[in-house]
Amino acid sequence: MPAGTFLGGALGWRVGFAVMSALAVVLLGWVAAAVPDRPGLPRGGRVPLRAAVTVPGVAPVLVVTLVFVLGHTVLYTYVAAFLGRAGMGGAVDLVLLVFGVASMASIGVVGARIDRRLRALTIAATVLVGAGAALLAVAAASPALVLVAVTLWGLGWGGVPTLLQTAAGDAGGDAGETTQAALVTLWNAAMAGGGIAGGVLLDHLGPAVFPWTVLVLLVPVLAVVLAARTHAFPAATRTR
Repeated sequence: MPAGTFLGGALGWRVGFAVMSALAVVLLGWVAAAVPDRPGLPRGGRVPLRAAVTVPGVAPVLVVTLVFVLGHTVLYTYVAAFLGRAGMGGAVDLVLLVFGVASMASIGVVGARIDRRLRALTIAATVLVGAGAALLAVAAASPALVLVAVTLWGLGWGGVPTLLQTAAGDAGGDAGETTQAALVTLWNAAMAGGGIAGGVLLDHLGPAVFPWTVLVLLVPVLAVVLAARTHAFPAATRTR
């Protein structure tokens, strides 16, 4: 996003879209050539949603998805308003750049270790995002500490989509396709809800409340992850 904003300002928005399209074509070719295939739907077709939700482990993953994404979106959508209150309104691009780089590092770590450390990585992601939010809540007056906080936030958040999609697929088993569809629906609902909730909070309490909101929402997220150690976020090593 920071790179796209920079390209749009320097060369025009069409260049940014052209670069994004070219990268998408390269990615499609890479996926087709390198990503292994998976078995198709089980006999009988797609499992109904009601049945999929009752599969052990699916409901906790969906709850974590809804609440985690809601908390993240509340802060991320209105990060410019939060930074403006902290006197860093002119550094939004830098903050997003730091967040993006940290997120990419997180994706790399998660991608390398998710098969063996799904539970530990999910707990670490929750704790890192919480630590970043806590630091933003108490140290927003220091630009240096804000950047540290955003780094922690990005390190925690970057791998979350991969972690939750993997947890949903593993827990769902033969109902994996339905589970993934439910996860995507809840993810988008949480993004919409985060935007609405953030707007209400901004109007009534101001931007300083955003990090505290994230912390409050992460409490049930961490509790569910810690409790769901058998099916949703198992401690056992996963093998392929």
